[in-house]
Amino acid sequence: MPSRFTLFNDPVHGFVSVPKGLVLGLVESPEVQRLRRIRQLGLGFLVFPGAVHTRFEHGVGAMALMGEALDTLREKGTVMATDEVDGALAAALLHDVGHGPFSHTLEHQLLRPGPSGRPFHHERMSRALMARLDRRLGGRLDCALAIFDGTYARPFFHSLVASQLDMDRLDYLRRDSFYTGVAEGVVGVDRVIKTMRVHDGHVVIEAKGAYAVENVLLSRRLMYWQVYLHKTVLAADHVLRATVARAQERWKLDPALDHTAPSLAFFLAGRATADDLDPDAPGHDALLDAFVALDDPDVLYSLKRWTESDDRVLADLARRFLDRDLFRTTPLDAPATEIQVEDWRARVAAWLVAEGLASRDDAARDAGLYVATGVARLAAYDTAGEAIRVLERDGAVRELSESGGLSTAGALEAHRERAYVCLPKAVAP
Repeated sequence: MPSRFTLFNDPVHGFVSVPKGLVLGLVESPEVQRLRRIRQLGLGFLVFPGAVHTRFEHGVGAMALMGEALDTLREKGTVMATDEVDGALAAALLHDVGHGPFSHTLEHQLLRPGPSGRPFHHERMSRALMARLDRRLGGRLDCALAIFDGTYARPFFHSLVASQLDMDRLDYLRRDSFYTGVAEGVVGVDRVIKTMRVHDGHVVIEAKGAYAVENVLLSRRLMYWQVYLHKTVLAADHVLRATVARAQERWKLDPALDHTAPSLAFFLAGRATADDLDPDAPGHDALLDAFVALDDPDVLYSLKRWTESDDRVLADLARRFLDRDLFRTTPLDAPATEIQVEDWRARVAAWLVAEGLASRDDAARDAGLYVATGVARLAAYDTAGEAIRVLERDGAVRELSESGGLSTAGALEAHRERAYVCLPKAVAP
């Protein structure tokens, strides 16, 4: 009898069974195959050399964990129809299909807000691409879309896709820890999943799994500060954004930009805004076509061509990114003040003139591309959102931080902030 599954050998989860039919067809779609060309950790590879894994691996991994979670829930008496299982697997696989080049780095750079003022978020692009896939498949993703949107009648499915203990989070913590070598991110995914059950229509964790969940939250905090918000990653993000911003400023003014990858040129030319994600927008289909054609290699190819630009600032920024000649990220005791920013820009402007990168007339304006301030924020656990529920041995359901015996869950609710400034090393404090 022919197998009903195709096996993928994943270094993190082992053999992953992908059901033939709808789910395997989605894996083989151009929208999902494109994720092989999108790095999962954005620019994290510039700090952690092994972090070159992709959004494709993560999507397959999240789908694999979804399958394990559904199996656990069914073993504990939760009945599911075949279309619900396929819908949940599809939603897990496609949840990040809307990520752009280098994942989050250029998320707000390439698609600006339109007249409505709504910003671009990759979740909106994922939803738009899923809807287009649904039309192509004659409505076979209706259940997946309802689960993704949180409108499905059985809310526990949505919790497995998007919550503080969803399959996305469980996969990326384990996967990113594996590829970066940061041991603090290792989490007991199997124990968390095996202690899940459905209670009153919602996912709860049995009391014996509460410590494993607490470890997930602690690991997430450590991974954010050590990996996702690493000071060199922040500097690399700024250099790439500044380079793209300069290219957008110089569009149609610089012959070197004529050699930009066509898929990236669409966005640099400002041919679409975030409003074009609305299904009835005139530019909706053109935007989706251009987005699916855009990936990391397009950006890298374009940067190499931009190093040949006669515009010294654009050429310098592109070279800095390619050569990993990045700025320095310096922590601040408090968010930067206007006076501090003005002082840093004045010092950078003088440095640009001294280095021959800008004229005295242009230096003050160009300095803005070499100075970035920000505040890195993280709350490892947010009780204001969909709280994690623990099913106690006495049958009571309590929010995680109120569950007996847990030592750090409450402390993880606190918001942590770290202010910083990125500057060229020659003028950094």
